[in-house]
Amino acid sequence: MNDFAHLLTPAFLVDKNIVEQNCAHMRNKAIASGVTFRPHVKTHKTIEIARMQHGGAFGPITVSTLGEGEFFADGGFRDITYAVPIAPEKLERASALAKRIDRLNVLIDSFEALRAIEEYGTVFDVFLKVDCGYHRAGVDPSNPESVRLAMAIGSSRAARFRGLLTHAGHSYDARSVDEIRRVACEETSTLTRFRALLPQKTIVRSVGSTPTASVVERFEDVDEVRPGNYVFLDAEQATIGSCRREDIAVSVLATVVGSYPERGHAILDAGALALSKDRGAEHIDPHFGYGIVCDLQLRPLPMRLATLSQEHGKIEAISPPPVGTRVRVIPNHSCLTAAMYDVYHVVTQGKVVDEWRPVRGW
Repeated sequence: MNDFAHLLTPAFLVDKNIVEQNCAHMRNKAIASGVTFRPHVKTHKTIEIARMQHGGAFGPITVSTLGEGEFFADGGFRDITYAVPIAPEKLERASALAKRIDRLNVLIDSFEALRAIEEYGTVFDVFLKVDCGYHRAGVDPSNPESVRLAMAIGSSRAARFRGLLTHAGHSYDARSVDEIRRVACEETSTLTRFRALLPQKTIVRSVGSTPTASVVERFEDVDEVRPGNYVFLDAEQATIGSCRREDIAVSVLATVVGSYPERGHAILDAGALALSKDRGAEHIDPHFGYGIVCDLQLRPLPMRLATLSQEHGKIEAISPPPVGTRVRVIPNHSCLTAAMYDVYHVVTQGKVVDEWRPVRGW
């Protein structure tokens, strides 16, 4: 049974028990591996889950915006990594945040950013972003200029060189668990090889990717791990093999607002602003659609969420459900989907038991 009837749709549902299980599993793996656990909070953006990630404590965390950093500092977190290369105009805001907590680590990957820090005049704790194969950001570890930048950070009076940071985002392109494991090896070995070229042999090697963190049995050849999506997981993670479908903690409650049996489709009141337009693991199944359509007990239905417009979701089905039917959609990407909502409806055993409110904005 469930008591979702009172909720207006679309609504974001979070299963508290599954979140707690996911948090405990990753935290215990990090503890058993003897590495620093600095989970990312950008997926959920809530104090409640950040506390769960550390078993109720206020441990080290990773954020993607200074707005998140300020919010979690207000909530009691004292050791924060801002894991996006910092824009020079944000140094003043970052400096103000750093003065409020024990440590704020910032991220750079260019001489220009280092010069901006030096010209600003405040000493920052700095990580160098290294590209381990994702090719989104970070220095090329095989380029001698990257070594020169690392040494410049280490000798700068404006920086405390804390370590090397990478993100194996290309693990999301994997087609099997074995492929994810190969990326995990690449992720850690890249930082180890690069650190060996530097005079600073004790700086931290920090990695973070939910697929790689999920499939390895133990964290090795690394000092710190920063997974984030693992708290919720999603349809993409299940499709590439990072988790089981029953490990996914979130879904979007939606209502059928149009049904057209003669056309073989129905319309949901959940569109791109409720689900995001992330296509998920379309490299594995190009016809996957924009999420997994389920009944209220999260049993997948013979339907495909084929297209999204701003507030409409078009379901293709041989027998479209009638108007008023409620469904739950497992999102392709829980991070982007969660970011659409001002409130999460917290569910335990099919009942709404609480509301959590995430930080919004930048």
